[in-house]
Amino acid sequence: MRVLLVMGTSAGGVGAHVRGMARLLTGAGHHVVVACPTEAAERFDLAEHATTVPLEVTDRPHPVRDARAVRDLAEPIRGADVVHAHGLRAGAVAVLAGARGGVPLVTTLHNAAPTGRVTGTVYAGLERVVARGSAVVLGVSADLVERMRHLGARRTGLAVVPAPPFAEPARDRYAVHAELGIDARTALAVVLARLAPQKGLDLLLDAHRDLADLDLLTVVAGDGPLREPLQRRVDAEGLPVRLLGRRDDVPDLLAAADVVVSSALWEGQPVGLQEALHAGAAIVATDVGGTAAVVGDAAVLVPGGDPVSLSRGIRDVVTHGGVRDDLRSKAVERAAHLPTEDEALAAALDAYRDAGAG
Repeated sequence: MRVLLVMGTSAGGVGAHVRGMARLLTGAGHHVVVACPTEAAERFDLAEHATTVPLEVTDRPHPVRDARAVRDLAEPIRGADVVHAHGLRAGAVAVLAGARGGVPLVTTLHNAAPTGRVTGTVYAGLERVVARGSAVVLGVSADLVERMRHLGARRTGLAVVPAPPFAEPARDRYAVHAELGIDARTALAVVLARLAPQKGLDLLLDAHRDLADLDLLTVVAGDGPLREPLQRRVDAEGLPVRLLGRRDDVPDLLAAADVVVSSALWEGQPVGLQEALHAGAAIVATDVGGTAAVVGDAAVLVPGGDPVSLSRGIRDVVTHGGVRDDLRSKAVERAAHLPTEDEALAAALDAYRDAGAG
């Protein structure tokens, strides 16, 4: 099957997912082309698993650039048996580019649409375009699926977004503590998050106001546009939080963690929490989007946007070994039920068949 994957600008999960799907589809004998911005192709090394063609779909609507993207995508679509767009913007461009071609389109929505008076109106229009122009719309959380169904999508379903294969840690807790320059008795909270508004990191910093009495260091592995303002706030308030930037030793951090924290305002199928479950970590997370569906009972879930509840959850896990051990046992059990890469491939191929691809 000739599969055209389409994506826009990405600095995190969408790009990693598209790279994984390109690898799986190619490994299964399909011919894969990825249409995406040149920067994204390079960042995720997409050429390793697929033919890439440049397509400038940015993170914000722009009439001139978007019209050019629609025109540029028309030719790759004509050479495909199925188109699989990832993200609302990419989906809308794919709908318009393939409107008369008859090539089936599957769109996967990875994020909730932005809100706001002007931005929200624009993205609501894009949602309607995708819902009505895609043969199948998949969402990474049930709320996204229900939204598309409400807008008239013909076929909908829950996307399968697996974590990358689990890697064993290379160092133990004591080595990680030594690298961080903290005592072995200091509790370590680990956050895996892009430094972006959706991840609710200001909420995390708010929660630390009620944790000042604990011997606790929180480290955030990830980078993004909010790094400078977050660092200024950490410095100004003297918070025990370190922004580590992008790390290639996430398994080591997870193995050393007393608690893994997610303060997100919205999530789909958070890969970072899937990794934490595979590592057998104790988790405290905001109950937003698809988080509960991923972690099940293997986490302390607190209301989204509530720093007091978040701090209480963290305190409970850090100060009570029994709670921590129970969560770790549940994490190992839950990890056994998380989706695998084989299941993700099978789900994608099912969606292509449902869309009408041969």
